[in-house]
Amino acid sequence: MSMGSKGRVCLAYSGGLDTSTILVWLLQQGYQVVCYLGDVGQEEDFAAVEAKALKLGAEAFVCADLMRELVEETLRAAIACNSSFEERYLLGTALSRPIIARGMVRAAESYNCQFLSHGCTGKGNE
Repeated sequence: MSMGSKGRVCLAYSGGLDTSTILVWLLQQGYQVVCYLGDVGQEEDFAAVEAKALKLGAEAFVCADLMRELVEETLRAAIACNSSFEERYLLGTALSRPIIARGMVRAAESYNCQFLSHGCTGKGNE
């Protein structure tokens, strides 16, 4: 941790408006920020997300491949029981949240972060 820093934050980062705004705000508040993105199979330009995070001032960017964990720990059971939300939406996003959170904690520990932060909306279809 650098002199004058309030600590290091591991930020769940997508590269979108909300998480980019939070990244800049955390930096302005005096925190060091490690951005974290969990790869759960989404179509994403991971290099562009990393470049944006670093350009905005993130200390580091971590993109963790979580697909195997997601499939083995949640999707197999979800498919077996035909789980869905309101009989319409598949629960892939909701099922990935605990996997992403656990991966984020691993990254936070490896970077000696004192805090976790996210920018997801209050309620989605999950």
